Amino acid sequence: MVRLVSFALPHEPAPTDAPGKHIVPRVGALLSDSVVDLTAAFAAASPSQPLHRGMRELLERGDAALALAHTVIAGGRFRVPLGGVRLLAPLYDPEKVVCVGMNYRDHCTEQNIAVPTEPLLFSKFASAIAAPGDPLPLEPTETQELDFEVELVVVVGRAGRRIELSKAAEHIAGYAVAHDVSARDWQMRRNGGQWMVGKTMDGFAPIGPAIVTRDEAGDIRAKGIRCLLNGVAVQDSNTREMVFGPEEVVAYASRFFTLKPGDLILTGTPPGVGAFRKPPLWLKDGDEVVCEIDGIGRIANRVTASPPRAAL
Repeated sequence: MVRLVSFALPHEPAPTDAPGKHIVPRVGALLSDSVVDLTAAFAAASPSQPLHRGMRELLERGDAALALAHTVIAGGRFRVPLGGVRLLAPLYDPEKVVCVGMNYRDHCTEQNIAVPTEPLLFSKFASAIAAPGDPLPLEPTETQELDFEVELVVVVGRAGRRIELSKAAEHIAGYAVAHDVSARDWQMRRNGGQWMVGKTMDGFAPIGPAIVTRDEAGDIRAKGIRCLLNGVAVQDSNTREMVFGPEEVVAYASRFFTLKPGDLILTGTPPGVGAFRKPPLWLKDGDEVVCEIDGIGRIANRVTASPPRAAL
């Protein structure tokens, strides 16, 4: 049972510190008061096979790598005090970030629309991924309707195409928390509705704090899931309200494209989002957004507005 994290030591940069540069964070296992530096441990155990590509490579190496991780954790070495590290997004380089729309029954109800009969899939870019604690960007020139959405993330651990539902759980490495940030004016109205632009601007996918492995997560269909805006709960539901559970989404998505280790699947949001409130509730400069799922984790990001600039 492991909670896998990506992290940086104080002198090391993170991918979001230098966009466009290839920065690979360290991989670790999160304990109560420390992080086990698996990157250092793997390099010591096999200098010819370090984790030079980070978390995605750990997942690609499969059961043997996780077994070594368990051995390292039990050994008590390679530990760094939690206060001396910067926790990052668990993964920055997935091949795919798949998202599921309208996947909570109570979210469908608040919009007075029918519950989908099959998953509604769309995508974000990996460049949208941000770490817990990173500024949540608000560009007033680009959007006036920035919205919040807490979501459960499925992290793929084993490749597969046309995966049988009965085997889908075997392809799930674990789970994390995500904030599916949305620019609703772009998504719903501008130029007829620009889902891609509205969903995947830089910084629109904070993820973390850890990948909670499937064996540690327990019953994933019985987790409280909520979003707090400046300390007030604006979304508060349970994953039992999901229309399609993680295994169903994995099986369905793999009908159309091969899932790879490290791929991320954001499984939809419960009711309470700003767009469907009366009046609507949009994020503003200085707001703190906390997304949390019982047993999985908690991430917090503060909205940071950039100076206005001329629109193109």
